[in-house]
Amino acid sequence: MYETTHARQEKREMTKVSLGAELLCELLIEAGVDTIFGYPGGAVLPIYDALFDAPIRHILTRHEQGAIHAAQGFSRATGRPGVVLATSGPGATNLVTGITDAFMDSTPLIILTGQVASEKIGSDAFQEADIIGITLPITKHNYQVRKIADLPQIIADAFHIATTGRPGPVLIDLPKDMMSGPAEHCTLPEPAPRGYHVPNAPDPQVLEHIAAEIKRAKRPLLYIGGGIISSKSSEQLREFARKNQIPVTSTLLGLGAYPAGDDLFVGMLGMHGTYAANRAITECDVLIALGVRFDDRVTGKLERFSPHSKKIHVDIDPAEINKNVPVMWPVVADVGLTLHGLLALDCAPDAVAWRQQIAAWHEEWPLSYRPAQDGLKPQLVVELLAKATKGQAIVTTEVGQHQMWAALFYPYTRPRQWITSGGLGTMGFGFPAAMGAQVAMPDQTVVCIAGDASFQMNVQELQTIVENKLPVKVAILNNGFLGMVRQWQQFFHERRYAESRIGSPDYVKLADAYGALGLRAANAQEAEAIIEQALNHDGPVIMEFLVHEEENVFPMVPPGAGTDQMTLEWEEA
Repeated sequence: MYETTHARQEKREMTKVSLGAELLCELLIEAGVDTIFGYPGGAVLPIYDALFDAPIRHILTRHEQGAIHAAQGFSRATGRPGVVLATSGPGATNLVTGITDAFMDSTPLIILTGQVASEKIGSDAFQEADIIGITLPITKHNYQVRKIADLPQIIADAFHIATTGRPGPVLIDLPKDMMSGPAEHCTLPEPAPRGYHVPNAPDPQVLEHIAAEIKRAKRPLLYIGGGIISSKSSEQLREFARKNQIPVTSTLLGLGAYPAGDDLFVGMLGMHGTYAANRAITECDVLIALGVRFDDRVTGKLERFSPHSKKIHVDIDPAEINKNVPVMWPVVADVGLTLHGLLALDCAPDAVAWRQQIAAWHEEWPLSYRPAQDGLKPQLVVELLAKATKGQAIVTTEVGQHQMWAALFYPYTRPRQWITSGGLGTMGFGFPAAMGAQVAMPDQTVVCIAGDASFQMNVQELQTIVENKLPVKVAILNNGFLGMVRQWQQFFHERRYAESRIGSPDYVKLADAYGALGLRAANAQEAEAIIEQALNHDGPVIMEFLVHEEENVFPMVPPGAGTDQMTLEWEEA
């Protein structure tokens, strides 16, 4: 028999205890949670009933995938764990893509899932799914609450695990009877996860050897990743690079950790990296890898990856050491503490000729594109957005060609300014991530650069941003294709564009239907005008840019090739 809210209140007054759901809310508040993204359902109704009176802002999305990507955007913009809540069964399984994305990109999340009542677990009950088993390989850790008395320790441990060491998603599965049953008031205990240890400071002797190796180098290169941002080590990185005059190249997720435009910054490396960055990684003699995982989009063909270098790898996750690329000097430690230690040592190499060589590569093969004789180039749209926002916006992206243009042509100068799906490459990520970033940073301009195909993956969240008065600006680079799929079909499948052309709704009318402002541009003048109009508009705006259909992303390292085997734009015609 279903118990009414009034009956539960009477029970609480009689027993002078709270319910499990109320204790959950109290513990979340104590852990610093002020915002939850979610979607209700039967198994989590006790939690929603408790949230009704709790000082926690709940953002009701239109799909659980939108909720978890919004929580990711919130986390990536702030460094705090994002929190998402979904019901049992399909609600929980709809989170799986976002959990995997957060796991791949080391994003701290607390995922709260409803579960059927304890006595029904394993009976194939209505809306039951084994979310613990499903998410075991894609979470940093997961819990199922079997005794409500365990909840305080679980919450304390979950936040500790999600945010320390290599950050990641932690799931807590909450059977309905645990949330609707009685619970004693309690505060958060000290975290004490069994068997969990976080590496911290590096070995001083190893640092001395590394410093000597760097000092002897003639062609040193810093190769940085998202670990610099998650460990809050950008300041130490800048100080170390400038003190020792060592060039810096970045992964996709590391953009913003070192300021674009700085003389030492070589640009992004890898499949769509700059010519200078990929030449530098190939020719360097000491490679200092900080907070990176040597993923295949960076290394290309392993046999040709940085063949002449001695490799130093600093990462807090021991599982990443020697996983893809063998290194001479592994350091399992906090990257910020490692840089702090190296700053106290004499590392300065004599690398004047090396820096001159990199500058010459930059000058000879700069990042560029062919200007349009008519119509609109997508790279120009990104440049116009950068100019209009003075390079200060928080930029999120979907996944595809537009993502690479946004990475290459917008100048990121600070950490957490750039939010994209790196490891998993999740279409549908960018728009809800922008929503989460805007919730977290209401005073900042948030721009989502999207492709016409990716945007349609979570287009329903238009209603969420309108309802919550979130002034997100969306720039859709509409080329009528699954752009990156088409580019690969052009290069590797003889232009046989099988199922890569895709239609779109009228985005101006679509925006209007949801209550947002819709704008469209087909040339440079119109693009500049609608960007200005969008940025001056108080509410959410959808900007559609009709760009050249067959524009490609260059440079490009073909799959299976080495980073020294780039295809360049001028070779296309």
